[in-house]
Amino acid sequence: MASAAIFSSLRRRRSPSLEAFLAPVDLTEVALVQTLAAVSSELISCFANKVSFFQRMNSRSLIRKMEVFLILLEYLRDSGSGSTSNLPSTAILCFKELYLLLYRSKILLDYCAQSSKLWLLLQNHSISGHFHDLNQEISTLLDVFPIHDVGLSDDVREHVEMLQKHARKAKLYVDKSDENLRLRFFSFLDEFEKGRIPNHVDLRLFFVERLGIGDAENCRFEIEFLEEQIVNHEGDVEPTACVLNGFVAITRYCRFLLFGFQEDEVKLPFGNQKKPRKGLITREIADTFITIPKDFCCPISLNLLTDPVIISTGQTYDRSSIVRWMEEGHCTCPKTGQMLIHTHLVPNRSLKSLIMQWCTAHNVPYDPVETADGSTESFAEALPIRAATEANRATTTLLVQHLANGSQGAQAIAAREIRLLAKTGKKNRAFIAEAGAIPHLCKLLLSSNPVAQENSVTAMLNLSIYDKNKSRILGEDGCLGLIVEVLKLGLTSEARENAAATLFSLSAVHDYKKRIADQGGAIEALSGLLRVGTPRGKKDAVTALFNLSTHLENCARMIEAGAVTALVGALGNEGVAEEAAGALALIVRQPIGAEAVGKEEMAVAGLITMMRCGTARGKENAVAALLELCRGGGSAATERVLKAPALAGLLQTLLFTGTKRARRKAASLARVFQRCENASLHFGGLGVGYAFAGNSAASNRDSRFADDVSVPMSISVQVL
Repeated sequence: MASAAIFSSLRRRRSPSLEAFLAPVDLTEVALVQTLAAVSSELISCFANKVSFFQRMNSRSLIRKMEVFLILLEYLRDSGSGSTSNLPSTAILCFKELYLLLYRSKILLDYCAQSSKLWLLLQNHSISGHFHDLNQEISTLLDVFPIHDVGLSDDVREHVEMLQKHARKAKLYVDKSDENLRLRFFSFLDEFEKGRIPNHVDLRLFFVERLGIGDAENCRFEIEFLEEQIVNHEGDVEPTACVLNGFVAITRYCRFLLFGFQEDEVKLPFGNQKKPRKGLITREIADTFITIPKDFCCPISLNLLTDPVIISTGQTYDRSSIVRWMEEGHCTCPKTGQMLIHTHLVPNRSLKSLIMQWCTAHNVPYDPVETADGSTESFAEALPIRAATEANRATTTLLVQHLANGSQGAQAIAAREIRLLAKTGKKNRAFIAEAGAIPHLCKLLLSSNPVAQENSVTAMLNLSIYDKNKSRILGEDGCLGLIVEVLKLGLTSEARENAAATLFSLSAVHDYKKRIADQGGAIEALSGLLRVGTPRGKKDAVTALFNLSTHLENCARMIEAGAVTALVGALGNEGVAEEAAGALALIVRQPIGAEAVGKEEMAVAGLITMMRCGTARGKENAVAALLELCRGGGSAATERVLKAPALAGLLQTLLFTGTKRARRKAASLARVFQRCENASLHFGGLGVGYAFAGNSAASNRDSRFADDVSVPMSISVQVL
């Protein structure tokens, strides 16, 4: 079979994902037979005694074929008839094809040796097909090979002829016992799908006795390998990602059911972190084409859009990314923060066409995703199957039991697993809370074990994304105070950061904002984290402070706790400046807030810098804050704003290029200046007049709250 057909076969099967088979050797410049003999010998020595748990018969059969080739090659090498000048041209072509076959064999055998048992079981038919493909190509090669023209001895020729006959007769071999095990695994999935938990004895027989998965460590490896396949195959995998998620959930349940909670697991680094997603463009291509047009990238994954869809807010995302976002329980647009009216996804075919044209022009590989009939996949079809939910529910019951009654180590492990389960899915978050996990997680916030504390507060954060759980968390006696204690004195930086993010998530409910602000030390701790935290910690803190500032009754408390000073200082930090300006724009709406901000020496300079160098939303927030500062901060604040260098030019630029809201605010601020003494020296009238003409509705408003009543921000809670 030609090499093109080889690659075509691999693309058709998809698994295993075999990519470059050629070794870095120029076969026209080396002793061909010697090279092949060395490669064959290495392959046999590596795998003769390292046969995988599954595909044993296929692996051994392939190795035996390689052994016959080695006999042939060693004879030609040692007899001296293997030099290129002594071989017929047909033999040389066959040996070059054999070189490819040897490396394909090496990769396939290595794949079987390193893959997890469950993955090999699920891919039983596909991998058997790969072995059969190799056998067919060996048969084709031997049919073409000039056995009688290369000067072989009788015994060597007999070996080759026997291999030729065997290869011709060989059929696709699928081990019946392996296939029965595969069907048994699917039967467990079916039982969970029907709401029944499989028998404990049957699960032990399958995992321990039949598969040899004898401890928690092996179980973890199986889970992580399956999760990696879901991520790396970008949805193009069989069984589908939904079915694989079901198998992951079943294996996780069996891990705790069969092997319990092993103390030494606490010392392990936190696994199951999100693995980096494999982007569409390779590193080499990304280095060559440094900038992909921003509009061609998904706002969530930042990768090139492969299946762009429009959601109810009009924003475009990659289908897989927005489905995952919705699946995690979010009901807002990631980019705008607006509530989603519905979850229907509309294909953005015009954008897809533009992306394809751009990729073609720049030689960037592009593989758009679409269903066979061009229709869109419904959101319901992308949800996990019921089996995964039921298996996770059963796992949660075990975990909560150990949270309540287990040893300190078992509690730490249980908190970590609940954290993982709560990462995705509204249903998971709901039944974890219903199982009674929150009270036990609250107690664990006091743990002296850093791992237990960090995982418990992060689990609380992930659970809080589900709206009904917010009331459960704040309804738990003392829970809010404990979260604040972790924020102030957490044993790890991640614990403190996630406590801040939890407060932000809880403050999404308006009635809870005042309660959180009144909790002793909460705002002080958030302000401290904003000043001296890590970049991520500062981001968590500023988003929480922004949310709290949207409640009018929190203004005095925020001033008293030093939040204003921290927010002003954050204006100089690019990573959090936009949110800081948004919070200040809300605080200065009240007279006491405007007065407090006006007393900050660096406030005006920081806001002016934001107008010059910030994002479009940052500039909008900055001019809004300056306007309210002039309205309520007194004459001194107004004068300080008026005398700010370069403000006139920045305002005029904003009047022409800013967002709609920014233009309204800039026009209002210009009117304030016009009423001030000598303001006309700074503004010539042309630009302002033009802006007034384009914003006549805004020009008739003078009250403090004439424009927007809130600062729109795009902030969402990240699951961890």
